[in-house]
Amino acid sequence: MDQITVVTGGSRGIGAAIVRRLAAAGHDVVFTYRRDAAAAAVVEAEVGAVGRRCLAVAADVSVEADVERLFDLVVSRLGVPTGLVNNAGVTSPVGSFVDLATADLRRVVEVNLVGAMFCARRAAWEMGTDRGGRGGAIVNVSSAAATLGSPGEYVHYAAAKAGVEALTVGLAKELAPVGVRVNAVAPGIVDTELHARESGEPGRVARVAPSVPLGRAGEPAEVAGPVCWLLGPDASYTTGAVLRVAGGR
Repeated sequence: MDQITVVTGGSRGIGAAIVRRLAAAGHDVVFTYRRDAAAAAVVEAEVGAVGRRCLAVAADVSVEADVERLFDLVVSRLGVPTGLVNNAGVTSPVGSFVDLATADLRRVVEVNLVGAMFCARRAAWEMGTDRGGRGGAIVNVSSAAATLGSPGEYVHYAAAKAGVEALTVGLAKELAPVGVRVNAVAPGIVDTELHARESGEPGRVARVAPSVPLGRAGEPAEVAGPVCWLLGPDASYTTGAVLRVAGGR
């Protein structure tokens, strides 16, 4: 079966690593990006270079109309999807919960949780065998923060990711009868530009890494591998799982 996978937030960091890994494993990929069209074009070209079809789509997953347009494009350009990776996510400046700006609180919950719900809902509608789909798999990107809580940094982000894990467990049970598996990965501290770009602390990786039992931050490719496995045939009896990829944290 041809594998057609949608990856949200696929132009940089963990998302770009996931797109590359899936393409290498034989997936055709549609991925979203918010603003950096140049970075998206680079990833799109890399996928094309390994002989897979690829489409980069500017979209905000927290906007329902953008999500509907995204999946309409997937179906019309590549075909009915068989996979979804809910990777798009944002944080906000590190700080105490009581000092959190309302706009930041809403944005983090809307992108990380509501956006994942919008995408999972449409993907399930397309993939479910009860509606003529071929079945498939959804992988939600959570965070070790969901169980650590991230006190003093971003409790709201942790809460949103805990919601993603609850979504994973519930959907896994609901969608199993229609041929759709649902799992999650929960990365720990990963060395990406997200920390400088959104948390406002360029040195966060260096600060947190010593607390990781493996003694270092993760690399995006170390998250992409588990995501690819969960989408593939070797995980055919795995659903409702949250795979922690956090170096022991």
